[in-house]
Amino acid sequence: MIKLLLALGGFVLLGGLTQSASAQTGIDARREQLKAFLSQEWEHTMQVAPEFATFVGDNRFNDRLSDYSAEAVAHELEHTKDALKRLEAIDTAGFPEAERLNKELMLRGFRDDLDSAKFKHWEMPVTQFGGPHHEYASLASQTPFHTVKDYENYLARLHQLPRVFEQVTANMRAGMRDHLMPPKYLLEKVTPQVLAIADSPLDASPFTEPIQKFPAEIPEAEQKRLRAAVETTVKTELTPAYHKFAEFVRSEYAPQGRTEPGVWALPDGDERYRYAVRQQTTTDLTPEQIHQLGLNSVTEIEREMLKVAKAQGFKDIQSFNEHIQKDPALHGKSGQQFLDLYTHYKDQMYGKLPELFGRLPKNKLIVTPMESYRSADGVPADYSIGAGDGSRPGKINVNEYAPEKRLWLNVEAIAYHEGVPGHHLQFSIASELTDLPPYRKFGVNYNAYSEGWAFYAERLGKEVGFYQDPYSEYGRLQNEMWRAVRFVVDTGVHSKHWTRQQMLDYFHAHTAMDEQNINTEIDRYIAWPGQALSYKVGQMKILELRARAQKELGSKFDLRSFHDAVLDQGPLPLDVLEAKIEQWIAAQKTSHGG
Repeated sequence: MIKLLLALGGFVLLGGLTQSASAQTGIDARREQLKAFLSQEWEHTMQVAPEFATFVGDNRFNDRLSDYSAEAVAHELEHTKDALKRLEAIDTAGFPEAERLNKELMLRGFRDDLDSAKFKHWEMPVTQFGGPHHEYASLASQTPFHTVKDYENYLARLHQLPRVFEQVTANMRAGMRDHLMPPKYLLEKVTPQVLAIADSPLDASPFTEPIQKFPAEIPEAEQKRLRAAVETTVKTELTPAYHKFAEFVRSEYAPQGRTEPGVWALPDGDERYRYAVRQQTTTDLTPEQIHQLGLNSVTEIEREMLKVAKAQGFKDIQSFNEHIQKDPALHGKSGQQFLDLYTHYKDQMYGKLPELFGRLPKNKLIVTPMESYRSADGVPADYSIGAGDGSRPGKINVNEYAPEKRLWLNVEAIAYHEGVPGHHLQFSIASELTDLPPYRKFGVNYNAYSEGWAFYAERLGKEVGFYQDPYSEYGRLQNEMWRAVRFVVDTGVHSKHWTRQQMLDYFHAHTAMDEQNINTEIDRYIAWPGQALSYKVGQMKILELRARAQKELGSKFDLRSFHDAVLDQGPLPLDVLEAKIEQWIAAQKTSHGG
């Protein structure tokens, strides 16, 4: 009997081992299935968005431009529906958490794409700060030029630009048919922008920039041939295409622009705005809740601003703001002055980064003038992401337009926002993570995370002892107020039917921002509903998570480790970030014996 039991036990044990091995084989097969799916989808993205491929450092498709035709849009939607079904069918039970998250984030992306399709965003592709006229004028700055083949690829792309404008124009005509039109007054700004690019002298055109200086390795005869080919293409193909597009916008498109600034005036306007709010904030906050949060924040920040005003000898914020707006010493004197300031703040913050982070980016950061063709309607400064392989540095693009109309007070805060420890540090670290699939590093865009982090980063300058000039500290608080005011005016115009003048009045009542910046900002919110909300929503969540970690960990809290934990999985929706930090807090307690 004992022998029989032992034998039976052996069979049971063997059967259990066989089942366990089989289960593990099944998990391994499903993990490989997910890995292959993610790889295939990334390859698909590279092929249908070759400009994006170039942007992230994949140069296999540098001779192609995207297809913007209605047929291509429809085909891509069908592809997304099919990909969603295939991804949903992959069972991730038993997978490592990071791999389950890879699936979940891609699912969210597919569902977002399909949810947004009903709004036909491709039928409104042009604003005063974006569109093919701007995007392709900056193409050369994102393209490598090392070999003859690089120039040949670039030429192939230039030849395709007239086709792109024809397709985009067709989409815009569909938008006119469907009553999907940006505001008329914003569209009237587009024609001069297009003509400014089209009518640039040949040696100053953004399209001829690559032929102004060739790599020494390219023979002189090839340089001469390529220079002539690019110049001929710009003169005979691009300039006519730009002129044709400008005339279409001027005579046919802009006159049909909507008269109301708010997106509520579009078909399904209220639903469109609710979607934008959800997509930009990655939360379920309603426009009304955000509006009220903004009103409350404005009151709180004014208390801090009043302290600085009184310390400078002013009785209230209004009189201090009036002084700031009228004092020429607080306004710029030249574009070079602004470039020098951004460079100074960038350099001084680099020396403090080891106090705040355990992991630092390898890619470099430079400060450069913003392109002149977009500066008149551009923000004070913005950031261009460097290539993932480090071959192209990140850039703070500084707006030199009308410097005498611009205040320098918030330059320090913006420098930390756009550069380090803000956008450059966050995006560069994400691109350098080796354990994330490419779509997690480059292909997801959660503004609440990235803009929230950059806004949070402005405060870090104060924590390491900067903002020594009281006016610069007031500028930092102005930036805080700026983002709180955004809550009020963005929801005001798009949900509460505010006029542009109401937005302008609210800005003037609560900030000392210069007129140039206020007008540019208001027009941006009108053209891009909901995006302005992402900054403060994200910052509030990061501050909340930091406070929670400090409370729960007490003396065991390490700021450098917290920052690394926020950044070490690339961009995330805020709910996923919160869950991740909760896990990090629990792990810290365990590792410290808490």
